[in-house]
Amino acid sequence: MERLRESFQEAPVIEKEGGYEYVVLPISNGVPMLEPELLREVVVGVTRVAELADVDKIVTPEAMGIHISTAVSLQTDIPLTVVRKREYGLPGEVSLHQETGYSEGEMYINDVNEGDRVLVLDDLLSTGGTLRALTDSLDDIGADVADVVVVIRKVGSESAMADSPHNVTSLVDIEVADGAVTVVDEYR
Repeated sequence: MERLRESFQEAPVIEKEGGYEYVVLPISNGVPMLEPELLREVVVGVTRVAELADVDKIVTPEAMGIHISTAVSLQTDIPLTVVRKREYGLPGEVSLHQETGYSEGEMYINDVNEGDRVLVLDDLLSTGGTLRALTDSLDDIGADVADVVVVIRKVGSESAMADSPHNVTSLVDIEVADGAVTVVDEYR
């Protein structure tokens, strides 16, 4: 994860309302520009750590998990379902309410059914609000959550995933404090 680790060195940290420190990274924000080599490194890392056996669908929340999940889908030939922030009103659509450290709102799941075996994939786990709402809703649907994988896990604060029945695997764990990012652990 050399390129991913290097991307933290000059990552700007923006303080959001309530003192939330938001890290701006190419893999999470596309700013600065996301180089293909970094995305490729992340895809290889995800395919190494994720439980992919008999997975029917990759499920990713809008927005910043989309590019990572698309690349993993292309590499693995596993179809991709995006959980959107927009309601479409399609038959079987499931709404969920998510809260993060800096926002909250409704999201909508389509094309996930009871018995589907899914990989939940996202760019970042920080407060865990989005992933917890998503995994709880997938459980309610009756989907089999085979694995939950994030590229980056922000540690050092309470996560809504702490008491979830689903373990989260990350490629890199970071701490953000006083406007700086420190890598504290990484998958090897």
